[in-house]
Amino acid sequence: MYGAILGDMIGAPYEFDRGDKSKDFPLFIRESEFTDDTVMTIAVAEALMDTAGGTDDEVRAAVVSCMQRWGHKYPYAGYGGRFIGWLDEENPQPYGSFGNGSAMRVSAAGWLYETMEETRKYAGLSAEVTHNHLEGIKGAESTAAAIYIARNGGSKDEIRDYIVNEFGYDLSRTCDEIRPDYYHVESCQETVPEAITAFLEGTDFEDVIRTAVSLGGDCDTLTCIAGSIAEAFYGVPDDIKQECRNRLPKEILEVLDRFEKCIDE
Repeated sequence: MYGAILGDMIGAPYEFDRGDKSKDFPLFIRESEFTDDTVMTIAVAEALMDTAGGTDDEVRAAVVSCMQRWGHKYPYAGYGGRFIGWLDEENPQPYGSFGNGSAMRVSAAGWLYETMEETRKYAGLSAEVTHNHLEGIKGAESTAAAIYIARNGGSKDEIRDYIVNEFGYDLSRTCDEIRPDYYHVESCQETVPEAITAFLEGTDFEDVIRTAVSLGGDCDTLTCIAGSIAEAFYGVPDDIKQECRNRLPKEILEVLDRFEKCIDE
């Protein structure tokens, strides 16, 4: 999950098109802090670990419970308006969202399961408690699928082909073609393909992060998604990983460490 969290942190200062659409920027500045992307990534990871072997209903219930609990721990992390309301509901229901929140929080599902079928199933379950629109589920499943292929040694061509064939995303544009007219948009269908393209063009972990940030728009979430795939493909350099840890509170580190142990077993 380091890739997702780092993408969130590094992209956060440039969200809402506050950057200059360049890859040349300080990787970490004072404002490089985690946001809702990280909080919900941790929540979903905890829920999926807690319900290993559980029923679909148990997984959904755990995802809801963990997201509400973590959301209340960090109420000012930058959630969307409808999601803020969902966090406070006693019996929260999905609300048909196709926002990119389902893809930003899904990275754990790409690592925890042995088959692509399971990976996509649990990615979908993590999405549908809020983002039960087909595009919301598709965004989560495609992100987790890309992580699954990458961590199992798949090539970038294999990742591209699977995503195009299974999910129908247009990955034909280059980042140079996307960048000039790209703007702040929060839908899966206008964030996930761009994030995957940034991953495909990047030459190493840091370059993927810089490429994603350079696209602009909702770049903390876009870079969170791109970074989650890049980690599975390249790994994360130790110095960057340590800087990430330095910027996280103990309770988030505890879940992150538990997750690392879980995927290493």
